[in-house]
Amino acid sequence: MKGNSYLPRKIHSLLGVIPLGLFIIEHALTNYMAFQDGPEGFNKGVSFLNSLPLVTFLEIFGIFLPLLFHGVYGLYMAYQSNWNNNRFQYSRNWAFTLQRITGIITFIFVLWHVYDTRFQVALGNVTHEELGMHMHGIFSNPVAIVLYTIGVLAATFHFANGLWAFLISWGITIGPRAQRVSSYVCMVIFVIVSLLFILSITAFTGEEFAEAASAANLFMNIG
Repeated sequence: MKGNSYLPRKIHSLLGVIPLGLFIIEHALTNYMAFQDGPEGFNKGVSFLNSLPLVTFLEIFGIFLPLLFHGVYGLYMAYQSNWNNNRFQYSRNWAFTLQRITGIITFIFVLWHVYDTRFQVALGNVTHEELGMHMHGIFSNPVAIVLYTIGVLAATFHFANGLWAFLISWGITIGPRAQRVSSYVCMVIFVIVSLLFILSITAFTGEEFAEAASAANLFMNIG
């Protein structure tokens, strides 16, 4: 059984870093433009991404299919895991348990987020230029703010802790010292990327996006 699961586990580990981990960082940076530059800056970031060559190909084969495999196989791994942190209470065992829990939360959150955003664009209910105002509408509900915050924290922890495990399993960090240093680096990544997402949430709930949404609604009513 172990031999049969080796290759899927390695693919699962690799996809969690490349391309999905890179996508999380890119997504955090794009969303942060909402905080740094307001609606105009966020729209420029979204427009740039959607102007990339073969963007549909990149979305399907670089995001959605890797996400589907990583998420579904991750759920299977969580189901097969031995949840033994009550017997061995030490930091890495708790990190292992949190990795499984945050993986489940992240998978559910990502499905919800994709439905809220990309799926709505595909249906023609929202344009790319309206995504910022659409996010403002979502965050008009305080429950959505709480759930999104939980979701992004789970996703960033899952990525950062998964990166630490990836470096070990792929033989990049060998020995206790290298693994200890990489754990600090991954923790810094978790803090920075989480902060970018949280700042973007505060931006989407702010006055600039509220004014942009009001102006858009007024324009539509006049039209």
